[in-house]
Amino acid sequence: MRIEAYNQVASLYQANQVKKTQATDKTVASARDEVQISSVGKDYQVAKKAVNEAGDIREDRVAEVKAKMKSGEYSVNVEDFAKKLYDALKEV
Repeated sequence: MRIEAYNQVASLYQANQVKKTQATDKTVASARDEVQISSVGKDYQVAKKAVNEAGDIREDRVAEVKAKMKSGEYSVNVEDFAKKLYDALKEV
């Protein structure tokens, strides 16, 4: 290891320590905390609220399937159902 490289790193480190100390002194003097939420955080809050307000059951889809079942148009492909059931049980 070269000593001059170490000296350069050490001097940078010491300079950063002085800046941090000065910054700490300034923040202590102001003694006021402030929180800022980014626009991404605000968008996330809006999306989370919308998801929480939405129901777990999609009533429109349920009504559509019920109507098809009553009219006799709803049919289940047994092979697809069996494959999906097997895949779901295989993961457990």
